[in-house]
Amino acid sequence: MNSHLLLFCLSIISRVSSNTETCNKFETCTENETKNKYDREVNEWAQKLKQNINSALEQYVPCKTANCSCHKSIIDLDLLPFQDGITKELFDTAVSKGTKYQIINGKLYREIDCHFPARCAGVEHYLTALAPKMPNLEIAINTRDWPQVNKLWGHPKAPVFSFSKTKDYYDIMYPAWSFWEGGPAISLYPTGIGRWDKHRISISIAAEKWPWEAKQDKGFFRGSRTSEERDTLVLLSRSEPHLVDAQYTKNQAWKSDMDTLYAEPAPEVPFEEHCKFKYLFDYRGVAASFRFKHLFLCKSLVFHVGDQWLEFFYPSLKPWVHYIPISVKATEDDIKQLLIFFKENDQLASEIANRGFQHIWDHLTDKDVKCYWRRLLKKYSTLVKYDVVKDHKMKLIS
Repeated sequence: MNSHLLLFCLSIISRVSSNTETCNKFETCTENETKNKYDREVNEWAQKLKQNINSALEQYVPCKTANCSCHKSIIDLDLLPFQDGITKELFDTAVSKGTKYQIINGKLYREIDCHFPARCAGVEHYLTALAPKMPNLEIAINTRDWPQVNKLWGHPKAPVFSFSKTKDYYDIMYPAWSFWEGGPAISLYPTGIGRWDKHRISISIAAEKWPWEAKQDKGFFRGSRTSEERDTLVLLSRSEPHLVDAQYTKNQAWKSDMDTLYAEPAPEVPFEEHCKFKYLFDYRGVAASFRFKHLFLCKSLVFHVGDQWLEFFYPSLKPWVHYIPISVKATEDDIKQLLIFFKENDQLASEIANRGFQHIWDHLTDKDVKCYWRRLLKKYSTLVKYDVVKDHKMKLIS
């Protein structure tokens, strides 16, 4: 639906340009006729956009708050490929792609080495809390930025736990380590990503400091160039700075200004400072973006680019109801038109922003994260078709 809208918008611009060239060549139409045609087509596009928002609202059924029910369907979907059972052979394939954990007699154990110790610590915060009430089980947790078992590449299925994936992967999504600590290669809480429980409070306080009517009427983005899909917005910011403030920061791979599109790297900006702006942009990085959930807490309108990469909570958020979806193929003009539309429909923008905030506030608490882990592990354990035996080479995680 979103792609069609953006292509329609682009076609308007192309046709107006074509009409102008035709008028100049044959002198058979006036400037007013061209302007009227442009105005009429833009108005039709705007009406179609409103219709799609209204249609999405009519079809929307809010989540129930009990027992992280918003996200239960994702557990069922991710475990569906393993409904016939998880054998020792399947697990041995999985553990070659991740870090091995065991829960034995209510205690958590991990293999000695972890690829990213800080990320393992972020995962272990939740696993140690849940272990006492879990059956004996073992899982393979991938702490890399990308999933491991791609169906289209011919990988044999294996129950690897990964924080993010597309529908092309067998990986089982778990709540990312960054809900607690060990986030990506940027600053951590309080200036960066981590401690979701505390960020929920600090960002929502900032949102009260910058209510909708006090926010700057422009788009905002800060992040490193982990994906070229972000270039379009940064280039729009350079040509239309009154519409968007989007700049690249450094990341661990930064070598020169070429890695920030030939500009000096911008400093990182705390999420609380994002709340000064009405429109916030979310782009994927290597996989799903860690920032997505944080942006909603500002009570700003979130523009989410692309729909392939997921975390476990993404599907509970509905396009046009909680955020504005944008195609990864969107041009600068496409994004500009959308920003202008919402600037001209300020009340509509505010309503969507508030729904997005309320959904994340109500359905993505730290309690919900623990609940998801609990439901995921318990259902996974019912699929295991072999006896889990304690591996004496593992270390106790207390």
